[in-house]
Amino acid sequence: MCRFGEDRLGVVEGAGVRDVTPALELLESYRYPLPPFDPLIANLGKLRSRIEELAVRAPLQPLSEVKLLSPVANPRKIIGAPMNYTKHVQEVRQNHEIHHDNASHKNDIHRAGLFLKATSSLVGPSEGVIIRHRDRRNDHEVELAVVIGSRTNRVSRFRALESVAGYCIGLDMVTRGPEERSFRKSIDTYSVMGPWLVTADEIPDPSNLELAITVNGELRQKANTRDLILSVAELIELASSFYTLEPGDILMTGTPDGVGPVQAGDLMIASIERIGSMEVPVRAA
Repeated sequence: MCRFGEDRLGVVEGAGVRDVTPALELLESYRYPLPPFDPLIANLGKLRSRIEELAVRAPLQPLSEVKLLSPVANPRKIIGAPMNYTKHVQEVRQNHEIHHDNASHKNDIHRAGLFLKATSSLVGPSEGVIIRHRDRRNDHEVELAVVIGSRTNRVSRFRALESVAGYCIGLDMVTRGPEERSFRKSIDTYSVMGPWLVTADEIPDPSNLELAITVNGELRQKANTRDLILSVAELIELASSFYTLEPGDILMTGTPDGVGPVQAGDLMIASIERIGSMEVPVRAA
């Protein structure tokens, strides 16, 4: 499922997309104060049969001809997980000549906690990343992004995946500097989500997915989600122990080793097994 063009809703089929926007007519109309969740994600189960019905007869448009937006329009929270891949942590520890085992890495994440990114930083792949501070290093971080599908509070890891609506590719961009992490990661366009949402029933086990990113054809990051220190279920458990998660909330699960800089004019291509790939251009402010 994707969002494209002028807030159109689509179902992706091969290299094309079928416009199923009329399904949104089934959504409730909200007045102020607006709900604390994304209405489409919250009602995805109710809309699914209508979406599938419309997709059967909707014409197929080439994906190459549409502008892909973030699959989630209105997340209440974007939550990040720092240092959550074994090799990435080892890379950092080796640079500081410190030895940690995997159990210590888990303790580090629990000690540091998760972090929040401004929802105003969210864009789709076609919108691209705009470098605001060109005098600093600006890095790519490819990640599996988890979209919450139901209100979730203090859930156990053993039931956490029941609250997932689906998965996307995420780019957690960052500007290097002395400021606090979420400040440097919340720049406009520094949370890229796409190219579409793959519903949870299509990925029953998110713990064995290959992911990678290239910049101008050069492979920068390549890993598998089995290398996550805290699994998707454990991250949801941790996040929901502090926050009530709402439909449409996005959880970025962490990035592997190989993080590197990008600059205006670069083209990033991020991919995750069973989801797809997305091209993200880098532009100057």
